[in-house]
Amino acid sequence: MNNTNGAEVLIAGGGLGGLATALALSRRGIPSRVLEQSSKFREIGAGIHLAPNVFRACDRLGVMEQMKEKAVFVDHLSMMDGLTGQEITRVRVKDACQERYGYPYAIQHRADMLDVLVEACRASEHIALETSRRVVQVRDDGEQVTVETEDGSKYRGRALIGADGLWSVVRACLFGEEMPRVSGHVAYRAVLSMDQVPEELKQNAALLWAAPRNHLIHYPIRDWELFNVVAVFHSDTYVEGWNEPGDRDELMRHFADIGPLPMSLIEKVADWRMWVLCDREPTDVWSRGRVTLIGDAAHPMLQYFAQGAAMAIEDGLCVADKIAESGGELERAFKAYQKDRYLRTGRVQLMARFLGDVYHADGVRRDLRNQLLGARTQEKALEGLDWLYGGP
Repeated sequence: MNNTNGAEVLIAGGGLGGLATALALSRRGIPSRVLEQSSKFREIGAGIHLAPNVFRACDRLGVMEQMKEKAVFVDHLSMMDGLTGQEITRVRVKDACQERYGYPYAIQHRADMLDVLVEACRASEHIALETSRRVVQVRDDGEQVTVETEDGSKYRGRALIGADGLWSVVRACLFGEEMPRVSGHVAYRAVLSMDQVPEELKQNAALLWAAPRNHLIHYPIRDWELFNVVAVFHSDTYVEGWNEPGDRDELMRHFADIGPLPMSLIEKVADWRMWVLCDREPTDVWSRGRVTLIGDAAHPMLQYFAQGAAMAIEDGLCVADKIAESGGELERAFKAYQKDRYLRTGRVQLMARFLGDVYHADGVRRDLRNQLLGARTQEKALEGLDWLYGGP
């Protein structure tokens, strides 16, 4: 055994959710060991939205001020018609979110967000961090959980939390191999330096250009050093992973009808990275015995609601609360955790699917979308987000 006292909570996965869980446990004096499969703690991708519920969670973790340091506090979120170039709707978030929810809205580089959590975890005496430790086997004997990693290492802990993402090995050990649901949408991402960005698009905002069967979204990140670009379109392509090379010619074909202003940005990108958008059907069962799942391992969701990381971090806080309250009854703690969380995360999963249809609407659906969203007031827009940004 690599660790022999068995008092730790083992966490498979050192992404945003796994590290937030370790930090939440440490705030309650509960020791944990994070087993990350990569050779270092890193985030794939660039931009991430920090809605008020994320800042609320970070405040509870004690890292909110650090999260703000390199964040971009955008003025508004806008949906544009990708064909005509007309603005469909705008939601002001700067100041408005702080006033309504008590926390701001910002955009961050994923790596910067992860760095804050890694630094906070390393500063805690209750957290052990290990890399190059991919979990391959899990055994729960009712008293403790034993985990084996790909290199033959073995760890024993009082519980195991699977934070190992969409293709979770821990999930497969609990419930068997099951392929994710493929949405039929592919995302291409790129990061540009600010001097490459057309002047008209250098706005302190997140802009989404909605067109039939595709959309483009872009915004500044890393304190305006970089510009994040994500293009999504319908495709039957399927590959596992989050960082495959993108086919620029294929993307250009799918966006051939988009307006000249968003096209001027797409044309600036020479190197795209791609991933296939997948999720799973919502479920209220993420646990078995002393093993449970959080984040994408439990409830993977499409990116359209920009809440995947937020839900994982909220999960980490909730599961830490339940463990601390359980008096050592881990199975009861995990059942209480999933009961508290499954309706909220399920709602986000289903709303994310719906938003994909809204963004990619065509014909009458597109006209109706533009009319309905165009008539929406600022108050109504935020009112519709109260359940999400105001909680948990």
